[in-house]
Amino acid sequence: MSKRVSSKFLKQLSRDIDPDEIFLDSKNLPGFDRDQFEGRIEKPISRGAIWGVFAAFSIVAIIFIVKITSLQIVHGEEYLKKSENNRLDHKPLFAMRGVVYDRNKVPLAWNSFDDEAARIALIMSETSTTTEAMPFPHRSYISAPGFGHTLGYVSYPKRDTKGRYYQELFVGKDGIEEHYNELLSGENGLQIVETDALGKTREGSIVEEPQNGAALTLGIDARVQEKLHTTIRATANDFGYMAGAGALMDIETGELLAMTSYPEYESAVLSEGKNKKLIQSYNLDKRAVFLDRAVSGVYTPGSIIKPFMAIAGLAEGVITTEKQILSTGSISIQHPYYPNIKSVFNDWKAHGWVDMRRAIAVSSDVYFYEIGGGFENQKGIGIENIGKYARMFGFGSITGIDITDEKAGTIPSPEWKKKMFEDGDWRLGDTYHTVIGQYGFQSTLLQAVRGVASIANDGTLVTPHLLKDPVQDFATSKIDIPSSYLQVAREGMRQAVREGTVSGLGVGYVTVAGKTGTAEIDAGKKYINSWVVGFFPYEKPRYAFAVVMERGPHDNTIGGVYVMRQLFDWMYQNTPEYLK
Repeated sequence: MSKRVSSKFLKQLSRDIDPDEIFLDSKNLPGFDRDQFEGRIEKPISRGAIWGVFAAFSIVAIIFIVKITSLQIVHGEEYLKKSENNRLDHKPLFAMRGVVYDRNKVPLAWNSFDDEAARIALIMSETSTTTEAMPFPHRSYISAPGFGHTLGYVSYPKRDTKGRYYQELFVGKDGIEEHYNELLSGENGLQIVETDALGKTREGSIVEEPQNGAALTLGIDARVQEKLHTTIRATANDFGYMAGAGALMDIETGELLAMTSYPEYESAVLSEGKNKKLIQSYNLDKRAVFLDRAVSGVYTPGSIIKPFMAIAGLAEGVITTEKQILSTGSISIQHPYYPNIKSVFNDWKAHGWVDMRRAIAVSSDVYFYEIGGGFENQKGIGIENIGKYARMFGFGSITGIDITDEKAGTIPSPEWKKKMFEDGDWRLGDTYHTVIGQYGFQSTLLQAVRGVASIANDGTLVTPHLLKDPVQDFATSKIDIPSSYLQVAREGMRQAVREGTVSGLGVGYVTVAGKTGTAEIDAGKKYINSWVVGFFPYEKPRYAFAVVMERGPHDNTIGGVYVMRQLFDWMYQNTPEYLK
């Protein structure tokens, strides 16, 4: 019985006691890894932990809602615009730059997509390795020499590494391209370009159509200009001159038939900017390639100033046209403080007795010394009047030509000398040198051609200009000088061609009047500038001309006259209409 109870009790005990609740002796513990929670009893998650997780999710949700509210409601419109700007870009539609023609409608500057490799309309993309179409035309220029400074060049539109344009316009540099840049440029249009999420672009609608630039017609005859330039270039190279310039101008309108400067740059080379070696050679050339010598070059005029001084002498009443002055080759002036010292002022040769017309024709220095500064019984006009009449004929001031960087030149005066020299006292010798276009006298080629034109057209000072059909009126002014005085100067210049210093222009097919000038330069007087100015036809003048050959050997007898003779002979065969 007891045995039976014991067995039952044990079975009951077996059912009520869980094995995990049995206390084990520490020596009997299995090899659990307690750091990995092996052998531990699982515990339920506490309420605090649950609430902590809930709070964290709540904070994240609140932040998200606040951000959404800021993006969609508070700053929604602002970010919408930014989004649209990121998706929709604006692409400039480039206007076609205006074509420049000569007077005969020969293109001098135009637009091209297929001229040379750079103009085939393909460029390497700055944002990828593929090629893309050039969105604007390149500028092409006449290949004939002689037009670099006249036309100038352009700077193309430029863009950054992302392909966006920071310069959307063509910018004219120098010459006609710069002066008439606004007219030639036109106005760019605008097109919308859409970019999707993958970065692919698609052209959209055109917002603004481009307005092309205006075409311009110059008074230049390309044939005459090319010939004038090549003749100046050949003369410089063959006879030792460093440079030169020339111009022909309509005496009534101021319209330039030709205007050129040597040496020159190539407009297309500077516009493209790719021929670095040639561009560097321009910069390093000691002849100053970028200097437009017709407009910005200032030169000692020498004896080309004498016809104007003859007119001044008549206007001031210090001499008559018939009075003769003896040139024995020089005059001497006694030093006011040292009786044994005399200052000698030489003529370039002894001319004997000369009146005003002959003095102009043979270019007598002594004659003009005396009517300029006075000598013995001959009264002079003085330095103030020398400056007054020189300015009256346009010297010492810009002409107003429609091109950039024109210089004014210099007319020496006592005030000028005080500024320029430590010993600023004006002396009689300074007057003598100034009246024959030496000393500090400086003129541009344009001033010379305009001054001669005013003698030829009976006293009207015109404004030289390149544009044949002006968009504005170019100023003219009447010089207050009696016509009879101007006629004496014209007769003296015609006599210079018949029997004087300009006899090289005595051709049978056109009557020319002219005046030469040989200006000594540098301290040692080793070099000269060789000038010739004049007009034609003499009986009914149409055109004035001026040529200066710069820095040639002192003993050189070939210069400006030689250039004009070559040009006249060529014009007689190829453009005789201008000689009639």
